[in-house]
Amino acid sequence: MMDHEKVNILLVDDQPAKLLANEEILRSLGETLIKASSAREALEFLLKNEAAVVLVDVCMPELDGFQLAAMIREHPRFQKTAMIFISAIQVSDIDRLRGYEMGAVDYVPVPVVPPPPVPVVPVPVIPESVVPVVD
Repeated sequence: MMDHEKVNILLVDDQPAKLLANEEILRSLGETLIKASSAREALEFLLKNEAAVVLVDVCMPELDGFQLAAMIREHPRFQKTAMIFISAIQVSDIDRLRGYEMGAVDYVPVPVVPPPPVPVVPVPVIPESVVPVVD
């Protein structure tokens, strides 16, 4: 079996706790996770490196996620890079549409809660003949 070459996934968020949470959720993918705490840091990384996916927070100081996405899309090298917007605020349909128009492949509300790996409590199946009938 041939191993695939790891790809870079760029995580962009101004809040360290959210960066850490996203990193923890995505770690099991086995890809290279790159953290950037600002749009500027993300752009500096992208000047020298490739990224298969950019996960970007919509609400950041200086440049918001939409502005960052527009700047990334201006470069021919990143025309087809997958972008996923993340937002902790209530997202309107207009914001969602704006994200998709900028080439987003998804729009994820926060908090992101990964599903449990297995059912937490197994539910036993009780045959109908055992269940008492109440009149």
